[in-house]
Amino acid sequence: MRDTARARALSAFQGLALGDALGMPTQSMSRERIAADHGALRGFVAAGPHQQIAAGMPAASITDDTEQAVLLARLLIDGGGTVRPAVFAGELLAWERAMESRGSLDLLGPSTRAALQRLQDGMPPEEAGRFGATNGAAMRIAPVGIAVPVEPLGGFVDAVVSVSALTHNTGIGIASAAAVGAAVSAGIDGADTPEALDVAVAAAREGARRGHWVTGGDIAARLEWAIPFLLGLPPREQDDAIADVVGTSVAAQESVVAALALVAVTVAGAEPAHPEPDAAWDTLCRAAGLGGDTDTIGAMAGAVLGATGAATWPRTAVETVRRVNALDLEPLVDGLLELRRRHG
Repeated sequence: MRDTARARALSAFQGLALGDALGMPTQSMSRERIAADHGALRGFVAAGPHQQIAAGMPAASITDDTEQAVLLARLLIDGGGTVRPAVFAGELLAWERAMESRGSLDLLGPSTRAALQRLQDGMPPEEAGRFGATNGAAMRIAPVGIAVPVEPLGGFVDAVVSVSALTHNTGIGIASAAAVGAAVSAGIDGADTPEALDVAVAAAREGARRGHWVTGGDIAARLEWAIPFLLGLPPREQDDAIADVVGTSVAAQESVVAALALVAVTVAGAEPAHPEPDAAWDTLCRAAGLGGDTDTIGAMAGAVLGATGAATWPRTAVETVRRVNALDLEPLVDGLLELRRRHG
């Protein structure tokens, strides 16, 4: 069981990085522009002439999704499972300064930036993230899914809140992070993909009870609608429906729902424990072509597919992302699993 948990945890982190890197050259672009610049994406490509956020980045480069997940993982390990808000804030600001020094425009997202500014202006940490309803907490939550068992569910959502409230202390922000994190955690414990998605809905429902209220679609309700909606469509119509009906913006009720719905259609019609070998990789390539927040959608989908055993990532792709970004994920995974063992 320990070997299985480690393999799934590592696959989750790898899937996060792969989906992120595939979506790097297409983030914040329209589907039409992506198709014109890159055609049908089947692998890593460099940022093209119309990519402004990641301009000039080489193929297989990761973005803020993976970098902030790595940052959070390190803080969890160093803090023995606890991340102090002031430390997290300082690390996020230092990360952005490092990105700026490299000439990158892939900086802190709107909710995180606004929350950290409020914190610097003297607002208490529990109030700084009271308007954060984008996907920033969900995109970096996979380390919590690896480090914390999903049962009891209330305790798991408490752990999500502890690392999300600083920047996304709203029902929508917490629900979205809880959904992604819970799906990862359930997978680490052996759940297949449909089972993990059921846990994600329950976690989203619990998470929606936390934080400040802001207007927006309920994450659990949208998941319960979107997944059967997509499964009822012919495959050739699913991407249109995700882009045009579900939505792919940075709003959590769009991109997080889109990512988890993509996960659901990946394993549809196949035995959960035996998906097509290339299905998960194909899903991340699909995510890169959807338009909008492609890197984050791919990162979240990749983390859940890896955690639930639905992915056998191409070895060459994993090695390429490791080399291009100097990623060393195994020590992080081992440290996070040690925290999980202590919880257990």
